[in-house]
Amino acid sequence: MPLLINGERIDLARPTGDMIRAHPHLEEKAKLLRSQPVQVVEPKGLLYVQQREFAVTTPKDGSVSILGSDDATTCHIVVLRHTGSGATCLTHCDGSDTEAEVSLIMSSVKSFSNTTGYGSTCFATCHLHIAAVVVAVGAFDLQPEDVHLVTFCVTELNDREEKDIHFPIIYGIAVNVKTAEIFPATFPEKGPDEDLRSAHVLTGATLTNIYDAKMEQLHIGPYFWRPFPHVDFWLEQDDKQILQNLSTSPLAEPPHFVSHIRSTLIFLKEHPFPSRSLFPDRKPRIYKKNEEGLWEQVCSGTI
Repeated sequence: MPLLINGERIDLARPTGDMIRAHPHLEEKAKLLRSQPVQVVEPKGLLYVQQREFAVTTPKDGSVSILGSDDATTCHIVVLRHTGSGATCLTHCDGSDTEAEVSLIMSSVKSFSNTTGYGSTCFATCHLHIAAVVVAVGAFDLQPEDVHLVTFCVTELNDREEKDIHFPIIYGIAVNVKTAEIFPATFPEKGPDEDLRSAHVLTGATLTNIYDAKMEQLHIGPYFWRPFPHVDFWLEQDDKQILQNLSTSPLAEPPHFVSHIRSTLIFLKEHPFPSRSLFPDRKPRIYKKNEEGLWEQVCSGTI
């Protein structure tokens, strides 16, 4: 019985709304999460996870205490925690290959756990929109280990409407890896190497593990891509055209979406062959937290 609610396997044949109504405590838990104020998480002790990235660590980590991600509209943010070992994974998925991604994060969490299975000690917290709900939930149901769904803040449980336009109430979440607390969050700093990591996504990256918890190091790359097609054309377009054509949810994006895309496109134009300009030695850019709790590069490459 891989995916469970209160010890019972979820009936995936039911519409999502019916499933929510059959388990009213899910609605109460989502309401509690929505009612919390959005916390501004500063860089100290933070590991920010971008789209198509994931990171896993444990409460023993001396460098990272918070995992977080935001800017999720049609994506889903998943937190998976093994309550025996405290191993915690946060990932920001966009439905590109959900079954493979779920298997990968399950394996990563399990590798930090001393127990042989997840049993009742594992929960998944999902923040996603209806286009990805069945895929994400179904992918967890295919796993050999039991997974207990505790928080499900999705679709109608994370929706507000203004003038017939639907917006997510929560765009981002964070998890405290020491206490297991999950809360709505936003992040002034999304680095290091924000443009490089975003360029990796825009050029078709698969889900990537960015953190070595044993070494307490953030690893970026090495990444390789071909010159981005029509980059000059896109940079010539006005904000409306970029928003309409490069977003999956143009009416619901946060205000900084277009500036973020422009910055990423400029980066791609400046680095059409990253193996030459960014990773000439074919090694990752490695960062560690310094005494102030901020990322500091310790190895490889320059930008």
